[in-house]
Amino acid sequence: MKTKDLILIAMFASITAVLSLLPAIPLPFSPVPITFQVLGVFLAGAILGGRRGFLSQLLYVILGCVGLPIFAGGQAGLSVLVGPTGGYLIGFVIAAGIVGLIVEKNENNKFSHALFAMCLGLIVIYVLGTIQLSLVTGLPLKKAFLVGSLPYIPLDVIKGIFAVLVAIPTRARLKQLKLC
Repeated sequence: MKTKDLILIAMFASITAVLSLLPAIPLPFSPVPITFQVLGVFLAGAILGGRRGFLSQLLYVILGCVGLPIFAGGQAGLSVLVGPTGGYLIGFVIAAGIVGLIVEKNENNKFSHALFAMCLGLIVIYVLGTIQLSLVTGLPLKKAFLVGSLPYIPLDVIKGIFAVLVAIPTRARLKQLKLC
């Protein structure tokens, strides 16, 4: 792996970490707060591509698990990964890879392809997050979806649209600079 790849991977892990430290908005009916981490996941995948996007989010999760307080609300440790919101974190890693692969396969930079990638990534995050939320809290799967995913869809779709609007020109420029 080249130095530029390592720098980009670390940079996007850092972007997700910074976005996770923006004040989380707790919802009274859910253990899952509203955060901006998903925006970092989308940007990482869409700008870096599948492999580097995946690695950037894997680095983010590893750094949080070893004790850096970079998960939502400044949390850290392996306990977060095995807690109620851990499935969403695992979903971040996989979603960034999927978003990146789809964007790489559709290099014509169409808005619709990139938005489709974001929606698919979001489904992965919600499925894994909902399953773990259900397992850890004992909530039925339907209830876990209703409190842990459904309320977040509108804002996450907006984050996806914003990410597409940023990622398409950024990826094109990075390609010109031979960084992507």
